[in-house]
Amino acid sequence: MLITLPAVKLLYCDETNLDPKPNGFFLYGGLVIDADESVTLHKNIEHIRQVNNIPSDFLLKFNPGPKHLDHQGFIKVKQQVIAAAVAAGCKLLVSIILHQVATNPDDARRNEINRILLGFDGHLTQYDKYGLALIDRFEDSKIDNHLREKFSIGLRGMPISDPYRLSRILGFHYSAIGQSHFSSVIDVVIGSLRFCVNAMGVAANQATATAMLQQMSPLFERGASGKVIDRSFFFSPKTVKFTPYRKRYKELKTYLAENGIDTEQQVSS
Repeated sequence: MLITLPAVKLLYCDETNLDPKPNGFFLYGGLVIDADESVTLHKNIEHIRQVNNIPSDFLLKFNPGPKHLDHQGFIKVKQQVIAAAVAAGCKLLVSIILHQVATNPDDARRNEINRILLGFDGHLTQYDKYGLALIDRFEDSKIDNHLREKFSIGLRGMPISDPYRLSRILGFHYSAIGQSHFSSVIDVVIGSLRFCVNAMGVAANQATATAMLQQMSPLFERGASGKVIDRSFFFSPKTVKFTPYRKRYKELKTYLAENGIDTEQQVSS
């Protein structure tokens, strides 16, 4: 007798702000795409490319834009991509860490991948679904074994269970820009969020950042309180003991809340 299970969900991941600049945040995020909506999202991105005359071999990312579009024209394209993700019911999982708190960019990336995978497993458990995680390809000699461990063993050092098996995730694979429209979508979404985070305190960019955050707001998962839950926006690590660094996290939390993304997680010492 064959067992019939619901269609899987896809998690497309990407990082941004990898350069360890002082007072800068490294962002790692994943976009959850329901398989039932994946074809519609694919076709909508195809349509966006066609109506904006974007060449078929052009790699659609947050930057740079195609040469025939001016700055405002390319902003509109990115707005259309985000709107397509919202219309498809996609959900965004983000983990953000201050570079001065992270040990180094490679460790930060692997640690935040763990955080997003834990969030994805929690999302799948809540909705009784299964999923595939697709990690944006990058140079790191440790990443292959890291992902093998996530599949065969799970997450290490978890307070709830050590190891913690990611039983809802069916596989871990690599993706790259240009190999699917979904890679373009997460690149545009996470790049837009990066712009907004970096715009904090920059008066010239505030109007644009506010508009972008408001457009992205429906992508975040909210709880009964109406606030964005931890797995959808996580300030990493959970406790920040050094007061100047904790102040920076609190400033970001307040800034996001002022722009429609009020997060549940408290920044604690």
